[in-house]
Amino acid sequence: MANHPSAAKRARQSEKRKVENRYYAKSTRSAVRKLRTANDKEEAAALLPDVLSMLDKLAKRNLIHKNKSANLKSRLQKHVNSLNG
Repeated sequence: MANHPSAAKRARQSEKRKVENRYYAKSTRSAVRKLRTANDKEEAAALLPDVLSMLDKLAKRNLIHKNKSANLKSRLQKHVNSLNG
C-alpha cells in the first residue's frame, strides 16, 4: 500500500480512471459492433456520427492510438456507404 498521502490519492485516482476508461472503451466497441451488423442504410447512417465521435474521444484520451481510430472510422464509413437501401 502507499506510504505517502499523495501516493494513496494517486492510487485512488488511477483506479477511478481505470473503471471509467474501461466503460467508455467497452461501450464504444459495442457501438462499433452494432454499426457493423446493421443492414439498413438509414439506421447505419444515423448511428455513424455517434460512433465516430466515440472513437475520437477514445483517441483523445489515449485509450486507442489515433491511427487505429482513423482506420476504424474509415472502414465504418466504407461499410455504411456500401449498404443498399
